[in-house]
Amino acid sequence: MYKWLRLSALVALWACAAGAVDWKTLKPQGYVSDFAGVVDAESKARLETYCGAVERSTGAQIALVIVPSLEGEPIEDVANTIFRQWGVGQKGKDEGILLLLAIRDRQSRLEVGYGLEPILPDGLDGSILREMRPALRQQHYGEAMMAAADTIGSAIATAKHVALTPPMPRRLRRTPVDSIPWPMVLGGVFLLLWLMRSGGPRGYSGGGGGGFLPGLILGSMMGRSSWGGRGSGGFGGFDSGDGFGGFGGGDSGGGGASSDW
Repeated sequence: MYKWLRLSALVALWACAAGAVDWKTLKPQGYVSDFAGVVDAESKARLETYCGAVERSTGAQIALVIVPSLEGEPIEDVANTIFRQWGVGQKGKDEGILLLLAIRDRQSRLEVGYGLEPILPDGLDGSILREMRPALRQQHYGEAMMAAADTIGSAIATAKHVALTPPMPRRLRRTPVDSIPWPMVLGGVFLLLWLMRSGGPRGYSGGGGGGFLPGLILGSMMGRSSWGGRGSGGFGGFDSGDGFGGFGGGDSGGGGASSDW
């Protein structure tokens, strides 16, 4: 009986080991390494271009990594292992940052290199992860990554007194409540009430027409309430830049923040 218990325990341990992921064997696919296949091609291309612009302008390297699952491991350990194995950031400067998403675990982690810790303290890292939550909960992974990359790149560029070219255009998904221009709506309601009480504009009368013009004005204003600028070109154009040339041997001391969604 004891032998069977030992054998069962060994088989269980072997099965767990066989199912584990050796994170050190993962190879970067670019600035964006989407091992879960959840980022759309358009967003990935823009992220690659933007991260390239950040590196050219500031010397800092951003690694954006998405995995299907953590396989039961702490996200801090997984992020630190990948960061050190890939060497995100230039050796000696250690100005690298890795953003890790685990889709099935619904967890996120920002791992920050030594050289960027004064620019990206833990408090800012936590706020970046919280900013991503609404998009992540709606499974807009590319949008969440772009929001985070924009905040990270802007903070680094500001600290180094440089401008990023091209910048990261932000797609803003507004909720129906947020997208309504309330000052205009309220103003239109007051105008409507005033015109109805006064019988309509001077020189116009009859047939209930006093309500037509106010309704037209109010309807015109409400018609502008969705997205507020969808016809303006969306993200805008991006130059392909020099492309990803590999990471540079940077290191991380475990600074950063973790969250879930």
